[in-house]
Amino acid sequence: MRLIRRVSRLAAVGILALLSEAAAAKAEYEIAFASFAPLDSDVFIADADGTNARPLLPHPESDSNASFSSDGKWIVFTSRRFGSSDIYRVRPNGSKLEKLVDHPAYDDQAALSPDGQTMAFVSSRSGNADVWLLDMRTRKATNLTAAAGGDFRPSWSPDGQWIAFSSDRTSSNPRIPAGDFTIRHSTEIYIIRRDGTGLRRLSVDDAFAGSPSWSPDGSRLVFYIAPITEVAKVTGARRLRGTTQIAAMDIASGQRTILTSGEGEKWSPRWVVGQSIAYVSGGPEGGIERSSGVRGARGVFTNPAWSPDGSKMVFHRDVATAWPPHHRWVSLDPRFGLVRTGIFPSYRRDGTRRVSNDRTAGILHNALLTMDADGSNSTVLFRDADRSALAPDWSPDGRRIAFGLGGFFQNQTGPAQADIATVNVSGKDLQLLTNGDGNYGLPSWSGDGRHIVLRKAGSDGNALEIVDIASRSKRSLLAGAAHYNFPAWSPVTDRIAFTADIGGDYEIWTIGADGTDLTRLTHSPGNDAHNSWSPDGKWIAFASARQGFKDEALLHRANPQPYGEIYVMRSDGSEAHALTDEPYEKGTPAWRPISRHR
Repeated sequence: MRLIRRVSRLAAVGILALLSEAAAAKAEYEIAFASFAPLDSDVFIADADGTNARPLLPHPESDSNASFSSDGKWIVFTSRRFGSSDIYRVRPNGSKLEKLVDHPAYDDQAALSPDGQTMAFVSSRSGNADVWLLDMRTRKATNLTAAAGGDFRPSWSPDGQWIAFSSDRTSSNPRIPAGDFTIRHSTEIYIIRRDGTGLRRLSVDDAFAGSPSWSPDGSRLVFYIAPITEVAKVTGARRLRGTTQIAAMDIASGQRTILTSGEGEKWSPRWVVGQSIAYVSGGPEGGIERSSGVRGARGVFTNPAWSPDGSKMVFHRDVATAWPPHHRWVSLDPRFGLVRTGIFPSYRRDGTRRVSNDRTAGILHNALLTMDADGSNSTVLFRDADRSALAPDWSPDGRRIAFGLGGFFQNQTGPAQADIATVNVSGKDLQLLTNGDGNYGLPSWSGDGRHIVLRKAGSDGNALEIVDIASRSKRSLLAGAAHYNFPAWSPVTDRIAFTADIGGDYEIWTIGADGTDLTRLTHSPGNDAHNSWSPDGKWIAFASARQGFKDEALLHRANPQPYGEIYVMRSDGSEAHALTDEPYEKGTPAWRPISRHR
């Protein structure tokens, strides 16, 4: 059996590679980007306490969010094995795999009704995350919740008449700490009849309540709760420990009982056979816990679910760690090929080589890596023991690479100082273009290679500045009370695109290199950022949060911003549309020059 599964997995790798390469060959453009999505996750089946875990249906693409049918004969789960997040079912022994939902949008978090005739799931096909119902006989899908904001983690009542879910429809989406780039959300618990009537909000904390689960008699719900400040710790860039608790609520009276105490994260509670409640704890010693006090296996158990008889459990966890990736990604627009890479990729003008950072996040201490365009032959180009080297940009003549050198992320790490530096393609001849009088970063070369536009931040003000490579002289391009970020110089014109919160919301703007003709390109709620020009100057790729959250933020603990898709738009801001649709932050897009550009 193990040999058969290994052969199947290798065959899947080959098929996916062929399909991805065929799609890439037809694309007019190619965009590299970074993502906090798992490199690969598998669904595991284990004994009820989490021991004896084994992969259910191993595959090189991510599988996640599994649950049992009420008769225990099926397991439904989400998989990207054919490019987008779709929903499948399979027997507990791994046989009779069947796709249930096939749509280009994000489809996830499935739960079968007690009679097995209907499946509730979360889908973004309406433009944001809603709870949908799938008729298992006709395969017709209907939108159950159809509301602004995101709806997540549906759970059926034992009689099959009600669905509980969490929703951020009333969230104020604060930025914590104040002024931070990262948007948070809070979720409340709701119930709704399966016919769409009787919507009722149960929790009223304006904090965080998530992942509801019904008691066997249908009279109570169990869920996790947390102040939003604690959620901000857990999901923040610094990955701090936070504290959440497990609570139960009587549906008729609204009376709530806190079932746990003490520090540490606790989430994904489930009623398991009778009155026992199981949940997951976080941290180095985290694992499966029980309300009875009996601990299960230690380790990572994401979104656990138990069989009806309580003898088995399913969950998912990451199974790959190699970094940085080079992974073809399915694009919603075939004109734009996608490849997932390390953070802040940048290509040499001939498209044959790439430079990127070596760590998984910008807040970490980064070095610079160079490699072939396909990710092979990776070597460390530059590393500094004391200073982080962040956001490299390859010069137009291919001879030098510019980057920020120092400390960054002042909101999270305290006062920081950084300069703009360049090295040659051998990582030698370090030269500083700034003189240590600010926090400089995110350099971008002019098309002729004579200037660099950069971001300056600090207590003495925020600005975009342009430095002359030869003379080292600087001039201010734009300054003010706003935060200016991610400047990108068009390779074919003297226009510079950038991100700024002018007016309070982060949008994409452009300005002439002479400081004239300031123009706003995007007008959407949420962050628009990480802008990058196509080699012909016709398109701008960027990351956008306009679709909102697609899952509860606390369940994505390695992802400080579990939202944000890769978009493209014309250089004048028209024809903006998404290329990706997943519940993970994506950003730092960069265009690879290829010969077939039109």
